[in-house]
Amino acid sequence: MPFELCFTPTADAQLTALEKNRALAKRLRAVRKALALLERDPRHPGLHTHKYESLSTRQVDVFEAYAENRTPAAFRIFWRYGPESGSITVLAITSHP
Repeated sequence: MPFELCFTPTADAQLTALEKNRALAKRLRAVRKALALLERDPRHPGLHTHKYESLSTRQVDVFEAYAENRTPAAFRIFWRYGPESGSITVLAITSHP
């Protein structure tokens, strides 16, 4: 059963900025593909999903999924389960330094 994706205002603004920047069209496609995979299966091997310890707390586990791999400044998607059952909240979509 697919998950429903919810976006924080930060993640929504980051996705909108990607959509407006024509120079990043290839990266936008990669992010959209990763979001589709995340929606279907957060554990999909292509996402390389793993818990992001430095952002996780006792109450909330934060995960990192790869939109790109082996690419300079590759994009990553930070997310968590919830707030509702069957939903995922996308916290941020950002390039990896």
